[in-house]
Amino acid sequence: MKDDSLIAPGKLADLTQMRRDLHAHPELGFEEHRTADIVAARLEAAGIEVTRGLGGTGVVGTLRKGDGNRAILLRADMDALAMTEATGLEYASTSPGRMHACGHDGHTTMLLGAAEELAGRDFSGTVHFVFQPAEEGRGGGKAMVADGFFDQFPVDAAYGLHNMPGLELGVVAAVEGPQLASSDSWQVTFRGVGSHGAKPHQGRDAVTAAGVFLAQVHGIVAREVDPLEPAVISACALEAGDFNALNVIPDAVRIGGTARAYSLSVRDQLEEAIGRHARGVAAGYGIEVDYVFTRRIAPVVNDPVPTALAQRAATRALGTEHMRSAFPPSTAGDDFSEFGTRVPGAYVWLGMGEMRENGQHHNVNYDFNDACIPHGVAWWCAVVEEELGR
Repeated sequence: MKDDSLIAPGKLADLTQMRRDLHAHPELGFEEHRTADIVAARLEAAGIEVTRGLGGTGVVGTLRKGDGNRAILLRADMDALAMTEATGLEYASTSPGRMHACGHDGHTTMLLGAAEELAGRDFSGTVHFVFQPAEEGRGGGKAMVADGFFDQFPVDAAYGLHNMPGLELGVVAAVEGPQLASSDSWQVTFRGVGSHGAKPHQGRDAVTAAGVFLAQVHGIVAREVDPLEPAVISACALEAGDFNALNVIPDAVRIGGTARAYSLSVRDQLEEAIGRHARGVAAGYGIEVDYVFTRRIAPVVNDPVPTALAQRAATRALGTEHMRSAFPPSTAGDDFSEFGTRVPGAYVWLGMGEMRENGQHHNVNYDFNDACIPHGVAWWCAVVEEELGR
């Protein structure tokens, strides 16, 4: 489908310029002051009611029309990543150590473009355009909910969208069931008794205990989790000893990592199993252990009803050739789940086509493909028409 059949050329040029401006001025989670100012100003210019400050830098635009009593939320994330861009683009990040490496600049742009378009359309009900801060692991969704989002903006359904490199340009993949995994952190600290490296019998060896634990913890998914239930446990950090003292067995070893699951029951299972193995190893070596499992982000699981509506919206706006009802889930996480676990939700993938070399999410060469802006805007508008059309 051609861009000019989805959005006016002048509007596309305007949104592309804005997206590239956001890309050049990335802001980390809870620091999106400039981005929030731009979003709020454009919403207000379109005649949309604006609420600021939820979750720190969050912005909510509210558009009410007709006499319908149904309300929905449409969510985009605004934050960048702590990375230094290497694209060499003329609109590359002007802030070293900050980069829009996941396309949140594009998400913000598409939802804002849809809000401006919908301000001039007819429907019956309420739309809350949610521009969320701090999606990249800093808890922005949770912060907005804690600030009373659902008390102030009660809704019947929630919708989210994320770009997907490699999926055909402009295709919307809306799939029922798990889309993103839970994203949790764990830490295990073994506390033994340090000793001379030549006299290990005089101490309690936390290093060897840690090695046994690492071998065991990476077997949990293979031997304890149902093979039909995807899950991941990875140890990602380890602290112990000093390379300037290679004849000293340290008294403590700290290990940390991530755990991912698509179901709440498997999430519970991973938390219990990691702790059980840590305590078992510690007991076997006669040492102490501290275990902390931090639940950060719940899995994103698409509800059947809004997912079916998301599929109809894709077909309506883009044609059957641009709708996919099957697409593999991701083991990444997204705190859209803070909204989608409280009301029926659907989270879709928007295809960006083939990307520049190494231009995948969270890579220093990533750049959002502006050619998919019209498709995203059109899909957002179609969701509202399907939900709240007269």
